[in-house]
Amino acid sequence: MPVTHTNRKGDTYYLHVGRTRTGKPRYTFSKKAEGNLVSEIPDGYEIYENPHAQVFLRKRQRSRIRDEEVAACRDGLARWCSLPSHACIVERRKDSIEVFTLDGNMTAVAALLGRVGRKERPEDVARRYGTYRPMMRFVLVDESARAFVAERRCFLGSGEDWLFIGGLDTLDALLEAFVPHLGQDSFYELL
Repeated sequence: MPVTHTNRKGDTYYLHVGRTRTGKPRYTFSKKAEGNLVSEIPDGYEIYENPHAQVFLRKRQRSRIRDEEVAACRDGLARWCSLPSHACIVERRKDSIEVFTLDGNMTAVAALLGRVGRKERPEDVARRYGTYRPMMRFVLVDESARAFVAERRCFLGSGEDWLFIGGLDTLDALLEAFVPHLGQDSFYELL
């Protein structure tokens, strides 16, 4: 049985193996169900789907962020964010939790498609065709005290610049203070 992964858009990917110039195995995901398929994930690796729904095989990642902190972030988004649940993706990084939001006005487009006779639900249309951008992150700065700082994405220039907006505090306090600004004009006033 080949290793497969169905991403958030509903596309199924198959794990393939090839060889590098030096003869080492190189793993890639493809929608093709034939070729040099792999039947099990190699030791020390994991399947990773990024917020853009691209699927990769990568070395297992270590993170200082705990499972319950990722869950608290998802809970905070459900409780305090005015955006619909399908408009946010939470991503664990090595030392931070990043919140991605649906780019542009995809939620409105999805709702319009639902009204003009598309059989898909608006949230499914948004998940399948929308793109997500990192907008806010919570960076762990004191591991023993589990203290975080909050940062928001800066759009003044090129690259991925982040602006400090608050902290040193607990994750719950930062979520309550800053998550309500996601999807609002007040987000751009956070400094």
